Amino acid sequence: MTTHHLEQTYPTDPTTLWTVWTTPEGIARWWAPDGFTTHVEALDLREGGELVYTMTATAPETIAFMQSAGMPLATVSRKRFTRIDQPWHLAYQSLVDFVPNHEPYEFATDVELTPTDGGTRVLMSVEPLHDDVWTQRLLDGRTNELTNLARIVGS
Repeated sequence: MTTHHLEQTYPTDPTTLWTVWTTPEGIARWWAPDGFTTHVEALDLREGGELVYTMTATAPETIAFMQSAGMPLATVSRKRFTRIDQPWHLAYQSLVDFVPNHEPYEFATDVELTPTDGGTRVLMSVEPLHDDVWTQRLLDGRTNELTNLARIVGS
């Protein structure tokens, strides 16, 4: 199993990034890929705690894709925190229980925030999903989310 890495540097400090990554208000501003909105239902930010949110397709092309793939327009997602080292490191297991005709499973995401000259480097490491198509969808979504994050922190 090959872990995938996404990296981006933002012109802000680790504490600011930590706040938008770990608060309901922050998550709602950037977490969802384009064409979706996110509403945080619960956030227990501690090791073993859980983030529960609903991601809803809102853009016409996204709605059409979800319908053509036989997927619901709104999905409740769950993440269980496995490591919290504020404001440097966040790791969690995500439940995948929305894939048609596939048993639920979890995959890991690890996020490191490292200060740099004039900003913070984010390194996101993500385990692959059950096949190449779904892994690419995940990576595309996470790349889009990191771009959205840049918009709200001024990159």
